[in-house]
Amino acid sequence: METSAETMIECEGLVKIYKTDELEVVALQGLNLTVRKGEMMAIIGNSGSGKSTLLNILGGLDRPSAGRVRVGPWDLLKITDEQLVEYKRKTVGFIWQNNARNLLPYLSALENVEMPMMLSGKLDRAYAKQLLEMVGLGHRMMNKLHQLSGGEQQRVAIAISLANRPQLLLADEPTGSVDTKTSDMIMDIFRRLNRELGVTIVIVTHDLSLAGKVDRVVAIRDGLTSTEFVKRNENLDKPDSEIRGLKDAHEEYVVLDRAGRLQVPKDYLTALGIRDKASMEFDGERIIITAPKSLGG
Repeated sequence: METSAETMIECEGLVKIYKTDELEVVALQGLNLTVRKGEMMAIIGNSGSGKSTLLNILGGLDRPSAGRVRVGPWDLLKITDEQLVEYKRKTVGFIWQNNARNLLPYLSALENVEMPMMLSGKLDRAYAKQLLEMVGLGHRMMNKLHQLSGGEQQRVAIAISLANRPQLLLADEPTGSVDTKTSDMIMDIFRRLNRELGVTIVIVTHDLSLAGKVDRVVAIRDGLTSTEFVKRNENLDKPDSEIRGLKDAHEEYVVLDRAGRLQVPKDYLTALGIRDKASMEFDGERIIITAPKSLGG
């Protein structure tokens, strides 16, 4: 199956297994995910759900074990080490919660943004300055890192991630170490970059209020895609959205895999008292799932 020209990310049956001499851990067990070009979306999930493993695979930091995973024209299951360097340099930008991984403390903000350009042999000072303007640091571009606040450093990191004009921006808990006001500012910056540069943005987070500010949210549970929330209306960029707001603003979907299997959210099953079996009926229009009927007479 060829990836559509409108598709940025396509994962099908994606598996990642970590092995040691004594232990085998299946971090992703057949995950399916499609992200359109130009989309701004979030991936949520509890610790150990597989969301960070997925992000590392998409960022070229880890190799998949099996399945299909394509980003643009790149097949990340078959990519060579040499191609992987080019992929990480030209196609994908990465932002970590700990921005120290992105920044060189002895350089100015502008020099930090220019560094990836120089490593690629394409220094473009005008574009580096434009990126710092876009993240609201035009007046701070000559400052060294110790002269910048944590939130300002994170904004420098965002500019650095875009230095080589990637098609895809991956952000791992990008607001995890900043206050609410700065978090809102960073999400506004992402929205602007998404709109003005057309870059596809995928944010991994456990923060539901953050997830409420994007077009689509994909929930991952036990290494599988479980639920999607798709934006209903345009009043989404308000800072007071928690889980109730997320569900109010988004249509909720249960995801089916290619075999027709679906994962019903655990809180629904708990509310119905369903454990390992359920009764299912089809009334001609709807599939109705209920707790098992008594097997007695």
